[in-house]
Amino acid sequence: MHTALLAAALLVGCLLAVQASVNLQLNSAVGTPYGASTIQLGVATGLLLVLAVGAGALGALGKLPDVEPWQLLGGLASPLYITSGILLFPRLGALAAVGLFVTGQMFASLALDLFGLLGLARKDLSVGIVAGALAVLVGIVVIIRGQKAAAPAGAPRMSPVGRVGWLGLGILAGAVLPVQGAVNAQLRARLDEPITVAVISFAVATLTIAVVLLVLYATRRTPKPKIAPLKKMPWWGWLGGACAAAYVTGTFLLMPSIGAAVTIALTVTGQQLTSALIDHRGLFRLPQRTLTAPRLTGLALLIAGSLTIQLV
Repeated sequence: MHTALLAAALLVGCLLAVQASVNLQLNSAVGTPYGASTIQLGVATGLLLVLAVGAGALGALGKLPDVEPWQLLGGLASPLYITSGILLFPRLGALAAVGLFVTGQMFASLALDLFGLLGLARKDLSVGIVAGALAVLVGIVVIIRGQKAAAPAGAPRMSPVGRVGWLGLGILAGAVLPVQGAVNAQLRARLDEPITVAVISFAVATLTIAVVLLVLYATRRTPKPKIAPLKKMPWWGWLGGACAAAYVTGTFLLMPSIGAAVTIALTVTGQQLTSALIDHRGLFRLPQRTLTAPRLTGLALLIAGSLTIQLV
């Protein structure tokens, strides 16, 4: 049974990389990343709501008056993460984009743990944490340096300043995920229903990105979302919402059984391995980016560093 739970944690990490990849098809059909994010988050919210109704978990909403307002804001991270994936995957490739997400995720997790932020127990700095952090840092540098050589013909060109901006966005998008997890953990402690917490988180995320879409459209900074092309989108283009719902529900359910550190380590590993496969094979209609020796070395360092930080 324990082995099955470990495999499930690895699988939900794989789904997170698949989510970011298939969302590009949704973006191509809708014509705006903000519209694609709104649809994807709306689908995830609907699926989680059905699951919560089936599990009889919505009664926990009666405890909302006892919740601090900031504990409802964990969902704000999801629009940033999902939209960043849509923007970064075609520019940097799956492996580099996910590597940036993981780097931000690991260092934000360290900050939360070392300073005891957002209700987390404070941890002491150890040799293992330092070694793991250095491995993650070296790994992402190696991957990014090898990203240009692996870029396919026709890949979007970036100026040096623009490149720094995109790299910073990737790290920031990854960094908000541990913060989201910590905030949602506080909400779960109040409501005692993980599925209800997931519904609230995704509902907040959907509302947030919908408002952003409306504001950007009103100020003519993004086009009007298209609906007709959705009929011609491949069936797997709709999987982003299901993957997101499965990831959130899976991590909530797995953490009490196998521990937070093991869950994070395995989901991050699955995320990185899947992104490398997507890049190397050009899956989900993404440009093929060969897994060269330097990129493979960087991937190994990222995985080793992530596991060291969480498990040592």
